[in-house]
Amino acid sequence: MADTEPGGQPIVFRNDLKFQEFRSAYYLNGVRCRMRPLLIAALLILLCPALLLAQSPSPESKNPKVCVAMVANASAVSAPLERLTERLAKSLKRGKVEAMAMDSSTIMDRNLRPTRLNVEEADDKQCDYTLLTQIVESRAHPAAPPPLRRNGATVPSVDAADPLGGNPGPVYRENMQIDFALFRASHYDPVVDTYILERASANVSDTFLTGMDRIANRVSHDLKKK
Repeated sequence: MADTEPGGQPIVFRNDLKFQEFRSAYYLNGVRCRMRPLLIAALLILLCPALLLAQSPSPESKNPKVCVAMVANASAVSAPLERLTERLAKSLKRGKVEAMAMDSSTIMDRNLRPTRLNVEEADDKQCDYTLLTQIVESRAHPAAPPPLRRNGATVPSVDAADPLGGNPGPVYRENMQIDFALFRASHYDPVVDTYILERASANVSDTFLTGMDRIANRVSHDLKKK
């Protein structure tokens, strides 16, 4: 009597080699299909942390943060120090540098260096650099035109369009020297330590504004090379 299945259908025994090969291949394909999603999931788990690390900005690639100390004025020329400080910070921001003005002021000493208040405030604001700026003295611009001579006497050049202080008459066009120095956080060796020459304006509120823009351009350029 032939063996039957529970439903009454006869059991057919297939022992031929081709069927065994087909069944083995079918089984292996089924295993591969079931394993493929698991392998993909495992691969994603392994790769995701590396991808996230690659996409997250590193400390070296982020924009540096610069604390701008209050501009100091060691000259006899009036200057709007708070406005100059804000202008310097805004000009740095236009140069893709994160900058903020500080309450503490630049030292009045000619040898620029951060004061204790500068260092503490820069640490509180988590700045990478501190920028010190000081208007120091009046000096003739090396490219200034020579004075005019009249009847053998030396007289100053006349600039009627911009009379200094609003007074009519000849104007002595001297340039002011503005020192500036950039320091890394908690360091006293300057990254940048130089000066520019800037002419005082007849309008006190506008004096040295373009100088702040020039300083910001120089600092931004040097920071991009770091």
